[in-house]
Amino acid sequence: MVTDAAILEAVGEVLDPEVPVLTIADLGVLRGVRHEGDEVVVTITPTYSGCPAMDLIRHEVELTLRSLDVDGRVETVLSPAWTTDWMTDSGKAKLTEYGIAPPTGHTGHSAGAPVLLQLSVRCPLCGSPNTSELSRFGSTSCKSLWRCNSCKEPFDHFKAI
Repeated sequence: MVTDAAILEAVGEVLDPEVPVLTIADLGVLRGVRHEGDEVVVTITPTYSGCPAMDLIRHEVELTLRSLDVDGRVETVLSPAWTTDWMTDSGKAKLTEYGIAPPTGHTGHSAGAPVLLQLSVRCPLCGSPNTSELSRFGSTSCKSLWRCNSCKEPFDHFKAI
């Protein structure tokens, strides 16, 4: 019998197809594992309603369960809504290494967290805070497109949601 911790660890390693350096555990998309009788239920929450990556994530989680010889299913939960506050520090560091500026501060969605105003986005390539937003939407809906005024390179910023 595979333990819940082993299941959580295995499905947590499923990669985000849009940002393949992040796992669903890094993103905070993986919400939990529970048992309903003999069936294991893996709960996931999309980064936003209608996220096209969720179908592939669901499929990869199902394949992972099968590889563990676990009878299970994936349940998508929309409430509470996903927030970048759920991303791990490790996930944010991976984003920077990949060339995407991570969200900073707290969105205020977490209980008691202050809402921080972000005046600039630090360039993930050179570290400069001297940046400008080019478009509110980047390569995916959860990212915006920025340009560094110091090194002149464009980059995506994972929006705080």
